[in-house]
Amino acid sequence: MKSVALVAPKQLEMRETAAPPEPGPGQLLVRLRSVGLCGSDMHWYMEGCVGHNPAVYPMVLGHEPVGEVAAAGAGTGHSPGELVSIEPTVSCGHCTHCLAGRHNNCIHGIFMGGPHAEGFFREYAVVPARNVDRVPEDLTPLQAALIEPVAVIVHMLELVNIRVGDTVVVLGTGPIGLLAAALARQAGAGRVITADRVAHRVRLARQTGVDVALDMSKESIVDAVMDVTKGRGAEVVIDAAGAPETIQAGLALAAAAGQFVLLGIPSQKNFPVDLHTAMAKELRIQTIKRSNHRGAEAIRLLADGRIPESIITHRMPIDNTPEAFELLEHYRDGVGKIVIEMP
Repeated sequence: MKSVALVAPKQLEMRETAAPPEPGPGQLLVRLRSVGLCGSDMHWYMEGCVGHNPAVYPMVLGHEPVGEVAAAGAGTGHSPGELVSIEPTVSCGHCTHCLAGRHNNCIHGIFMGGPHAEGFFREYAVVPARNVDRVPEDLTPLQAALIEPVAVIVHMLELVNIRVGDTVVVLGTGPIGLLAAALARQAGAGRVITADRVAHRVRLARQTGVDVALDMSKESIVDAVMDVTKGRGAEVVIDAAGAPETIQAGLALAAAAGQFVLLGIPSQKNFPVDLHTAMAKELRIQTIKRSNHRGAEAIRLLADGRIPESIITHRMPIDNTPEAFELLEHYRDGVGKIVIEMP
C-alpha cells in the first residue's frame, strides 16, 4: 500500500509498504478516504519536534482521518462499507485519567500520528473499534475530515466558560482558529474578533462571519481590541497561533478576571511570558491537549451545518502530499485547510 513517511525535517517520501494484517477481535481494518493536514503535522515537518518531543524517523503523520471499514474483527458491531472517523489517541480506559473522562491525558495513551505509532497518511490502517465513530450518510468524506479538529474545539469548550455576550478574541486564523471562532459564536459570544498576519487568512475569517478581522501586520491588536471594547478588553482570548508575540498580546488584551486559552503549539521550547500582567488581572490560563474522544459531538455539529466548510480550501491526492506540506509552509495560493484524499 502507499504511505507517506517523514524521513527528515522537510523531507517526505512516498513509499510502498506491506498491507496491514487482518483485524483481530475488537479491531477494524479501515481504508482511508481523507485525512486533514494539521498545524501540529507542520511542527514535525518543519522543526523535527513538537515541543520537547523529538521526531523519530521515519514516521507517518496525519491524525485527522476518515475511512471506510474494509474488514471487521469479532465483537466490533461494525460492518464493511461503513464510513467512520478515527480518534487518534488510543487510551487504556482504566487509568486514573481515563476513569475521570480525561482520555487525552491517559497515562498509557498512544497517539497515532506521532513518534510512537503510525498516523494516517497511508491507504489502510488497523485501529481499535472503540476509537471510531460512524459518519452519517449525509456527510461526505471531505466534510468528515473536519471531525477531529472540531472535536478539539468541543473539548476546549468543556474547559473554557464562554458566557452569553462575551467578547472573544481569536489570535491566529488558520483552520483551528477559524473553528474556534465559529464555535465561540455558537457558545454564546456576543462579539468575535480575530487577528492574523497573513492577509488571505484575514479574508477567510471575514468570509466565515466574524465581527472584526484584524491584520496584525498593519495594526496593534492590543490597541484595536481595547478600542472596540472601550478599554475593557476581551473576556476570553484564544491563542491559536502559539507564537510568543501572540501569547504576550493575548495576556495584555484580556479583560480583568478573563480567560486566556492556549490552543496553538509554540515552536519555541522556552521563551519569556509576562505572568505579572496575568496575575495583576487574575486571569485564568487554560491549555488544550487534543480532542479527548469528542468525535460524536463534532459529527453532530457538522451534520447540523454549524461548521463553515469554506475552511477547506484545498483537496489533494496522497501522491501530492509533499506538495501539500510545502504549500502550507509558505502560505501559498490562499491556503486554509488542506485535505489529503485517497483514490
